[in-house]
Amino acid sequence: MQGQLLSGPRPKSIEEVVHKLWMIQMDPTSVVARTEHLVLFSRLGRTFRVADLERLLWRERALFEYWVHIVPAADHAIHRESMRRYPDGPRKHLKSRARVRAFLKSNAGFRRYVLRALKERGPLRARELEDRAVMHWRSGGWNDERGRSVSMLLDLLWHKGEVMIAGRDGQQRLWDLAERRLPPGGGRPAPGEAARRITERQLRARGVAKENEIGWAFDGRAPGFTRALRDLVREGIAVPARVEGLAGDYYVHADLLRRPFRPRTVLLSPFDDLVSNRRHTEALFDFFFRLEIYVPRPQRRWGYFVMPILHGDRLIGRIDPSFDRDAGVLRVNAVFAEEGAPQDAGPAVATAVRELADWLGATDVAYGAPGKVPSLWRRALMA
Repeated sequence: MQGQLLSGPRPKSIEEVVHKLWMIQMDPTSVVARTEHLVLFSRLGRTFRVADLERLLWRERALFEYWVHIVPAADHAIHRESMRRYPDGPRKHLKSRARVRAFLKSNAGFRRYVLRALKERGPLRARELEDRAVMHWRSGGWNDERGRSVSMLLDLLWHKGEVMIAGRDGQQRLWDLAERRLPPGGGRPAPGEAARRITERQLRARGVAKENEIGWAFDGRAPGFTRALRDLVREGIAVPARVEGLAGDYYVHADLLRRPFRPRTVLLSPFDDLVSNRRHTEALFDFFFRLEIYVPRPQRRWGYFVMPILHGDRLIGRIDPSFDRDAGVLRVNAVFAEEGAPQDAGPAVATAVRELADWLGATDVAYGAPGKVPSLWRRALMA
């Protein structure tokens, strides 16, 4: 929890959160709020403002988007290594690599037109660019439809670091040249330096992790990872550890061993990094969690956009909320308590729900029928 900034004093800024978490996953699902907004809210509390995040992204450019994550601009040099390698990075998606190479090679003229248009007229929406593809993308998915080649080319050039998202018009992305948004200065990291920085930062954010859970760049395991981890262990930064009741070797960042634990009770986005690795979550917290957004309604066990409840160092339950923006009401359709969840956590859970409602601007919280709220927390939640 310390590494994830979910215990102790709250962080002081958005930049601090993004830097210490290494990256924040994005997702547009907004039945409550976008996931990147919920991740920041769970760390910063009601002081977090979406307008502040947008200022840092689009005006101050202290942050930028890459591979559907928010990352610090200060880490551009590290991610530029993934950009240089793309599509030939460490990930073993050989068929996809071949398709990307063929698409870019066949559409060299199309690429030149897009980069020229952005240079002369950018930032631009995808729909403001002509589809001049010679070879159209074929994957069997949404982008096989003719006319989608502009979006696909922009995505590939984004992965290569040639273009980047410069803003949003509603749900539509505004594209511009990367060099205009983030000048490429700073030089390349020394050999192995990128792997070291990635591994150290990810271990700090993860808190406790197995070797296969750290050291990952966007395009795969960072070259030089094995030596980087060995050096971090030798220097006493990555501390080998064993987790009682679990097999395998773990590592803990030394800084986290020196911090006092100060528990909080917060609601987490279902995409939050604390629970995004489902096996890691189940092993360490004995908490089975699966995203049910794409599960047909009759087959859902908990709900559409279920938010886990973190209470101290335990995941003690989950809520199924939705924000009725027209009525200004946060509707909690159901609450679920884990087996053995403490009864005295009820007031803290109620406060966490109320804090979420206040941050959203809801004027009321409406719970479902009493049968949808566990009896041990019913009085605290429905008072």
